[in-house]
Amino acid sequence: MQLVVARIGRAHGIKGEVTVEVRTDEPELRLAPGAVLATDPAAAGPLTIETGRVHSGRLLLRFEGVKDRNGAEALRNTLLIAEVDPEELPEGEDEYYDHQLMDLDVVTEDGQEIGRITEITHLPSQDLFIVERPDGSEVMIPFVEEIVTEIDLEEQKAVIAPPPGLIDDRAEIASSREDSE
Repeated sequence: MQLVVARIGRAHGIKGEVTVEVRTDEPELRLAPGAVLATDPAAAGPLTIETGRVHSGRLLLRFEGVKDRNGAEALRNTLLIAEVDPEELPEGEDEYYDHQLMDLDVVTEDGQEIGRITEITHLPSQDLFIVERPDGSEVMIPFVEEIVTEIDLEEQKAVIAPPPGLIDDRAEIASSREDSE
């Protein structure tokens, strides 16, 4: 099984280093020197990590064969993908890999169908579920304990308790405001 472990950011300096947005809880294992990673797009890789270091709180990597800023900049926005054992599960009770959450049905606590998780966006402060609604529109749901109250992998669903306005249609919000005036 393949998991996205990082996304390459901008070039750093002139010797081929790049910043990376880490997407794994185990960067010391998955992004260590000598690790060979597949890429998306596939034409950019595979890439072998030559060196890694932390600079000002950000991980910097250099890949074998990438010796200058131009080569590093050409890798920008490339996803780094590691092979993992399919039986390997996160250690924490409430921890999940992206592949476990993709395509889960999203429903409210009272059973209202919201849609299906089509993407997970990793932000510095929290993760977001991008949920495709039955009408084709999308809604972003913060993956925080107060909103996502349950993940049921057996039933393939995520149960949410959305605050007012998070999933309501704009028309519904506008009409409820008009009704209250």
